[in-house]
Amino acid sequence: MSLPSRVFITEVAPRDGLQNEKQPVSTDVKVELCERLLAAGVRQLEATSFVSPKWVPQMADAADVMARLPRPAGVTVSVLTPNMKGFEAALACGADEVVIFAAASEAFSMRNINCSIAESIERFRPVAQAAKAHRLRLRAAVSVAFGCPYQGEVPVASVVDVSARLRDLGCDEIGIADTIGVGTAAHVARVFDAVTRAVPLEQLSGHFHDTYGQAVANVVASLQSGVFRFDSSIAGLGGCPYAKGATGNVATEDVVYLMHGLGIETGLDLDRLVDTGQWISAQLGRRSQSRAGNALAARRQREIETT
Repeated sequence: MSLPSRVFITEVAPRDGLQNEKQPVSTDVKVELCERLLAAGVRQLEATSFVSPKWVPQMADAADVMARLPRPAGVTVSVLTPNMKGFEAALACGADEVVIFAAASEAFSMRNINCSIAESIERFRPVAQAAKAHRLRLRAAVSVAFGCPYQGEVPVASVVDVSARLRDLGCDEIGIADTIGVGTAAHVARVFDAVTRAVPLEQLSGHFHDTYGQAVANVVASLQSGVFRFDSSIAGLGGCPYAKGATGNVATEDVVYLMHGLGIETGLDLDRLVDTGQWISAQLGRRSQSRAGNALAARRQREIETT
């Protein structure tokens, strides 16, 4: 299959990237991160999560973040909503899209949200119905689609089954997620080949972590399977609290560098993304995890020093 001419990237750093940070991140920093990302051309932004502060204290300021966010025309702002209480808060804050999630592994589902896969789908049914009633876009994620930290191998049939259940809930987009970063290009191709028999290709997206250094290769494999929607996180921020050793999401700078090298449109300004990745990494007191971002920043510094 020929590669797509354009891809759509959902920037997940403000939510998925920051939620596992042990140090508190101020509301000011979160809002500025979102502003910088929007200035770089991001049009699909996962801004925050309406979850219990008891479980995810980093997201306790979700309403404040949403209230202060600029809302340029054409931008879709999404929030994670695990239940109706979260949905109602998201609705009050003017979210454009709500995000739900289910696991492809029973073991992960039990450890993560203390219920079976079937029970998790039923828990999300009222959220899905409410989203449709209020004409909000509904996105879902299928966690641990390529491997589970508790169960190990995850059958492809399980990924297809959960994806089909989410399709039946009315999800507009279903992200196939390599939560712990164990997938390989061949595995990705097999999974998407199977899932596209149950869910239309245009409703699928890829969500990859770089634990084993395979995230960019897995993005390429997804492109070759016809996928044109991806999640990524500036500076490679993120992880998974239920998957020991799992590193961050694939870095937005790396994905955009890849796409531009392939002649694929993203609508994103790579230079501004690099600046943003370096800035947020400095705010967090560590080096960016983006290979392309660090290389481009270093090259820019060398050019400054030699002029």
